[in-house]
Amino acid sequence: MLKSFTRLAALAAATVVMATPALAQEEGEWSGNVTLTSNYVFRGITQTDEAPMIQGGFDWASDSFYVGTWASGVDFGDGTSTEIDLYAGWTPTVGAFDLDLGVIYYWYPDAPDNPEQNFFEAYAGASTTLGDTLEVGASIAYSPEFYYEIGDAFYYAGSVALPINELFSVDATIGYSDFVDAGGDYTDYSLGLTTSFEGFDLDFRFIGTDDDSLDEYFVVSIGRSL
Repeated sequence: MLKSFTRLAALAAATVVMATPALAQEEGEWSGNVTLTSNYVFRGITQTDEAPMIQGGFDWASDSFYVGTWASGVDFGDGTSTEIDLYAGWTPTVGAFDLDLGVIYYWYPDAPDNPEQNFFEAYAGASTTLGDTLEVGASIAYSPEFYYEIGDAFYYAGSVALPINELFSVDATIGYSDFVDAGGDYTDYSLGLTTSFEGFDLDFRFIGTDDDSLDEYFVVSIGRSL
């Protein structure tokens, strides 16, 4: 099933395994990432017909800015086989909050032309740490002409993350897709356990939605920074 209102869509969301900007460096530097996932799920909906997929990208990041690209195979059942995301953003810190303001273009180079599948989103997010370890965040994304040319669409998301010990962390996310003109709004959620081993990042995640017509997924991903 593709990302449409009958379902992000999202930015990430996901989950994701969408490109995450590299950690900011004062001088700016390049980094890369590659991931093998058992199922590419975007805002609660499989993008690969529940099949495994290889994904990866490159980022340039400074102390306040980043640009990057990320790509994944997809299977929408209409001949579309590739998603390429192009994005840029600004990451200022205001008081205790780390902000992320940017734009992203979702490009499906071999997708059918009618209706249009490529689309832009602008996004804004803020995160902070409560106490010593609990990370909380919230974000909003807006597209003036969402996937399949369905018009205005918003995506609202919130997240919490907590390290269990030096090896494992848990996190939870919830998102709401608001298709202003098309209808079909829905909520997606995920619960994840993450760890690192020998330079590899492992992610175990349960993903679902409040839409009874959509499936639930258990997704396993292994990634490495380059």
